[in-house]
Amino acid sequence: MLAFVINDRRNQYEIRKMKGTISNKIRNDLKESQINWKVAILMMPIAFITYIFHEFGHWTFGELLGNDMTLSLNNSAPQSGYFINESHALWSAVGGPVFTIIQAFVFLLITWITKSIYAYSFTFFAIFSRFFSIVFGGIDLQDEARIASMLGTDKYIIAAAVLTILFLVLWRCSRIMNLNTKAVGYFAVLGTFAILIVIGVNELVMIK
Repeated sequence: MLAFVINDRRNQYEIRKMKGTISNKIRNDLKESQINWKVAILMMPIAFITYIFHEFGHWTFGELLGNDMTLSLNNSAPQSGYFINESHALWSAVGGPVFTIIQAFVFLLITWITKSIYAYSFTFFAIFSRFFSIVFGGIDLQDEARIASMLGTDKYIIAAAVLTILFLVLWRCSRIMNLNTKAVGYFAVLGTFAILIVIGVNELVMIK
């Protein structure tokens, strides 16, 4: 009986020790990744801004071509339900990814100048949101597939082209901030939570 109690206490000690080791490791990883509570909280508004800015790209291209466009958190379309000209649909579809790429490049420049982890967060999320949508949101529902369909080319080519540009920006931005693959992984976890919140809010808005 005494031996059982001793072994049980020893096991509990080993479990606490293991939990402490894991906790310390994550804490150290987050510190090396320059992720603090401010970065984690900021990821939420960054997510909403990025989605709106992406849709603003669709809206801008459509409006510049003379269409009366609507704008919401995750959609932009002609108020009438159709574009004045078929080619306008193509340009409006292009507008979203173009604005996302613009965001990535602008904040890459700001990151290079300021070495700010907050500027890096804007760059990262622009890239991650596009990657997440294409890979997990169903490529057939994405702008890249619509663009490919209207151009008569393969959807994977357009998606690969967009993601290649964005991942090159991410690679350069991560090097500027001295962030490794593990750090990018932690940012991806934050980005995933932020995207899920945006999706949830968008669903609530659509229900209303």
